[in-house]
Amino acid sequence: MAAKGNWTKSLFIGLWTVLNFTRKLFFNVIFLVIFVGIIIAITSQEDDQLTVKADSALLLTLNGQLVIEKESVDPFEQFLQDAMGSEPDNPEVLVRDVVKVIENAKQDRRIKALVLDLQGLSGGGLDKLRTVARAINDFKTSEKPVYAIGDYYTKEQYYLAAHANHVYLNPMGSLLLDGYGRYGMYFKDFLEKLKVTTHIFRVGTYKSAVEPLIRNDMSEAAKDAERKWLDGYWQQYKEDVAAARGIPLSNFDETLEGLLAKFEQAGGDFANYALQNNWVDALKTREDVRVELTGLVGENEDNHGVNVTNFNTYLKVVNPPLPSINSDIDQVAIVVAKGTILNGNQKAGTIGGDSTARLLRKARLDENVKAVVLQIDSPGGSTLGSEIIRQEVLELKNAGKPVVVSMSTYAASGGYWIAANADRIFASPSTITGSIGVFGMFMTYENSLDYLGIHSDGVGSNELAGFSAVRPLAPEFGQILQRNVETSYGNFLSLVSNARDMTVDEVDDVAQGRVWIGTDALELGLVDELGTLEDAVNAAAEFAALDNYDTFYVQRTLSAQELFWKEFFGQAFTFVGKWQFANSDSALINEFKRVLGEFDIFNELNDPMGTYILCLQCQVE
Repeated sequence: MAAKGNWTKSLFIGLWTVLNFTRKLFFNVIFLVIFVGIIIAITSQEDDQLTVKADSALLLTLNGQLVIEKESVDPFEQFLQDAMGSEPDNPEVLVRDVVKVIENAKQDRRIKALVLDLQGLSGGGLDKLRTVARAINDFKTSEKPVYAIGDYYTKEQYYLAAHANHVYLNPMGSLLLDGYGRYGMYFKDFLEKLKVTTHIFRVGTYKSAVEPLIRNDMSEAAKDAERKWLDGYWQQYKEDVAAARGIPLSNFDETLEGLLAKFEQAGGDFANYALQNNWVDALKTREDVRVELTGLVGENEDNHGVNVTNFNTYLKVVNPPLPSINSDIDQVAIVVAKGTILNGNQKAGTIGGDSTARLLRKARLDENVKAVVLQIDSPGGSTLGSEIIRQEVLELKNAGKPVVVSMSTYAASGGYWIAANADRIFASPSTITGSIGVFGMFMTYENSLDYLGIHSDGVGSNELAGFSAVRPLAPEFGQILQRNVETSYGNFLSLVSNARDMTVDEVDDVAQGRVWIGTDALELGLVDELGTLEDAVNAAAEFAALDNYDTFYVQRTLSAQELFWKEFFGQAFTFVGKWQFANSDSALINEFKRVLGEFDIFNELNDPMGTYILCLQCQVE
C-alpha cells in the first residue's frame, strides 16, 4: 500500500511540475516578447523611422476599409499583430487620418508628389471616398502631381485613382467597373434541415431584413425597393468618376453585350480595354513606374527604390498620440455612432445603447461643450439601445446644447431613430437612410433537440413560466410579440412625425421599411440638407452662436492602467521587427467567411425583447 501511495503522490507531483513549468514558460515567453520590444524601441533610431524624407513622394498605402471610427483593439493584441507583421481579419483606415495626412503633405515642402497605392483598399462607402477625393483634389492645387499606380483596380479603388493626374495600370492588369448590387445569402432551407423553428414578427411592406431566414430568394417588393436606391448610388458613382476623368457617361458599360463588344475591340485584353476606354492614362510595368517616380523624387538611401515617405510614418509625425485640447475655448463635440446598435456597453466601432449614450452625456456635462455633432454610420439594431441613445439626444437639447446629425454611409432604421430628433440633419447624397420599420425575431430548437433525442419538460406556476429557446412558442405569446412590434412601429412613425413636422400618414407613406438614398431623403423631408461633416460642424456652431471654437471627438475616458498599457505597447510596436505571414487569397475561403459573417449578424443581436429596427439590406457590393 505504501508503494502504491508513493506512486500516486509521485504522479501528482509530476503533473504539477509539468503544469507549473508550462505556466512559467508561457509567461516567460510573453515577458521576453515585451522585453525584446522595449530593447528594440530603445536601440532603434527613432528619428530615422519617423522622419519625413526630403524631396520625397508621399506613398498613400491604404489597407482595409475606410471608416469614421476604428473598432477597439486590445493594446497587447495590437502589439502582437505588429510584431509578427500580421493584419487583423478586417483592417480599417480612419478617414480623418487620411485627410489629415494629405492636407499636411500639401503644405509640406519635403513632399514633392502624392502616390496612391490602393491595392489594399477594400471600400468604405461613397461618402468616405468622396471625402478622401476632395482632399486629393485640394492637394493638386499645390501643383504637386498625384500618381495612381496599380496592377488592378476595384471600383472603390478606382474612384480615388480617377482623381489622380496620372493613372497607371500594369500591362497584365485589369479594371472592370461592374456596378453595385445586393446579393445576400438565404437560409430558409438550411434552417429547415437543422429543424430550427424561426419566429418572425414584422411591420412594413419593405422590411426585408428577415427575408434571409424565411425565404430562399429576394421578394419582388424588396427587389423593387432596393433597385431604386442602388440605381441612384451607381449613377452618383458614374457622375463623380466621369467628372474626375473628363469622360462621358457613355464610357460606362451597363450590359454584358456592350462590354463584350469593347473587350473584343481591345483584343480580349483587360488592360487594353481600360486604356481604350480612357479609364487609365498609360500601361506601365512596376519598373516603368519606378523609373518615372525616381526621376521625379530620386532614389531612397539604398538606391534600390523610390524616395518615398510612407503613409503610416507620416501619420505618426503629424498626429501626436495624445493631442491637447484648449479648455479655455468653446467647443463643438463630435460623437461617433458607428456600427450595429446593440444593447448595453460596447467597444468602439460598435454602438452600445449605454456606452454611446454615455459619450453624449459626457458632452452634455462638459461646460466647455456648446454644441454636439452626432456622426452616424449605422444600419440600426436594438430598439431599446436606439431609444436610450435618442433619450440622451433629447437631454442635450433640454440642456440648451444644439445637436446636429451628420449621416455617413448608413443611417437607417435605428440609425435614423437616433437621428430624427436632431436640430438639423445632414446627409451625404449617397447616404442610405430611412428603412423605418420594425421586426422581431428569435429561434427555437425544440425540433432540432427532438431529432437528437433531447427533450424538455417540467411544470411552472402559471402559463407564462418556462419560456425558453428549447420549447415551442405558444401561439398566444407569438400574438403578444407581434402586437409589440406593431406598437413599436407606431412609436417610430410618431417619433418621426413629431421630429420632422410631418403627419403620421405622410411618414407611413415613406416608411414601411423602405430604404432611400440621400438625395431622395432630402426631397421626402427625412433630412434637412446634403452636406459633409464639416457642414454639420459649422451648422452646430451657428446654432450655438459660436464665432471662435474648437472641435474634438468625445471618447471613453481611459483608466490610468489602460492608458499606461496603451502607451507602453504603442511605443513597443512602433519599432519592433516584423515577420511575414502569408494570408490566404482563396476565393472559396473568403466566400465561406462571408456566408458565416452574414448568418452571424443575427446571432449578435441582443435586444431584451427581441425587437429590432435594423436594415440588413443596406449594404452594397
